[in-house]
Amino acid sequence: MAKSITVQQAVDLIPDHATIMCGGFLGCGSAHSVLDELSKSSKKGFTIICNDAGLLESPAGEAYYGIAKLIHNHQVSHLIATHIGLNPEATEQMHAGELKIDLLPQGSMAEMIRAAGAGLGGILTRTGVGTLVEEATDYVHGKQTIDGVDYLQMAPLHADFALICGQKVDRQGNIWYKGTARNFNQVMATAADVVIAEAEEVVEVGSIEPENVQTYGILVDYIVNVGEQK
Repeated sequence: MAKSITVQQAVDLIPDHATIMCGGFLGCGSAHSVLDELSKSSKKGFTIICNDAGLLESPAGEAYYGIAKLIHNHQVSHLIATHIGLNPEATEQMHAGELKIDLLPQGSMAEMIRAAGAGLGGILTRTGVGTLVEEATDYVHGKQTIDGVDYLQMAPLHADFALICGQKVDRQGNIWYKGTARNFNQVMATAADVVIAEAEEVVEVGSIEPENVQTYGILVDYIVNVGEQK
């Protein structure tokens, strides 16, 4: 399996100050093994693009879930997310000036990532018109009026790395996600220079029916078989 690497090798690929997209929704669908190993490293200064800031406690009762481990260790300098309310440490670091946080409407962020993956110059959306979103000049490149309706022109979102997780990943990197764990993983796989897919189970090519492939192997650079490594 030419794309197969260990968790440690995945972490070794990621330098300080990298911009990283992390799939998942409150940890559901996140690449937990890679994030855990990254949290044990001395690497820092990351810009993280993620739906949220993770949770202080996992469903199993373990401390820190999703990207919360990286935030707890002060390895994140900039977080681009849709909400952070379930991780008070993120709020504390923001108020202390230790963590820059940019909040975007959830649907807008998903479409901004999709735009980067499709090579588009951005998206037009009515979401955020007349609100504080308009002041986010790093992401809002202007306003357009079409047929009398105002739209914000939002920039595409791109990353150096995407850390995604699939339930089944074949040896070429084709992925099937289970249920809602699909969330941001699918679109993030299109919008990063290097895509690392954590696999709950690695299967032979052809084991996933073509119509059930949700991320194509051509987008995946590396596979971490956590099912095997566990």
